[in-house]
Amino acid sequence: RGGEEEEEEEEVWYQLYPGHIPTSPLQKALLAAGSAVMALYDPYRHDMVAVLGETTGCLALPNLRDKMKNHPEGYRILQERPRIRLSTVDMARLQGLPDGSLGREYVRFLEDNKVSPDTRMPPKFVDDEELAYVIQRYREVHDLMHTLLGMPTNMLGEVVVKWFEAIQTGLPMCVLGAAFSPVRLSTRKLQVLATELVPWAIRSGLNASCVLNIYYEQRWEQPVESLREELGIFPPP
Repeated sequence: RGGEEEEEEEEVWYQLYPGHIPTSPLQKALLAAGSAVMALYDPYRHDMVAVLGETTGCLALPNLRDKMKNHPEGYRILQERPRIRLSTVDMARLQGLPDGSLGREYVRFLEDNKVSPDTRMPPKFVDDEELAYVIQRYREVHDLMHTLLGMPTNMLGEVVVKWFEAIQTGLPMCVLGAAFSPVRLSTRKLQVLATELVPWAIRSGLNASCVLNIYYEQRWEQPVESLREELGIFPPP
């Protein structure tokens, strides 16, 4: 009986949040290697990209959390834990906002690219409850990065956003995606990427303040151009 109680206590101790799967460093390394291979083979395998982000973000995620804690708006996000999902965002209201506003352009992006905020996977392999929220938040604002950068969800657009996010977050997953995904592009697109889009994405990523420190749910009415200027994102080429 005592042994059973001890097992139950261990389960409670290691189950840091709903869906959390405790893993050893070796298990994380194996998951990272396997998910990296699959993600590079098929960049649209979002499940593999998610696993790669969680198992390799042990240094980048604490850094992002510290940036949020040291910023008034970012700190409030960490305290209130907002979520960007169909159940928490009034899409009908956003559709009625003026053209050019963040909310209207975000809904337009979702409709044009046939994507939904509900497709973002919940974290499983991050062994810290607060860091798990940080990577969840990063995933849920990813489509807002597309909106702010004016990039579609095709391979060219995803590579550009990954370059921006790699500079902004330092997540190895973003770095790998930015470095290796371009091999699938045509010669013409590679030329545009190398001469125009990547230099702009890198400059914007270096110049912009941390994109996780914006409480987007309270900025829907703000014009996209105004938010770009506030963050320090240069106008798209």
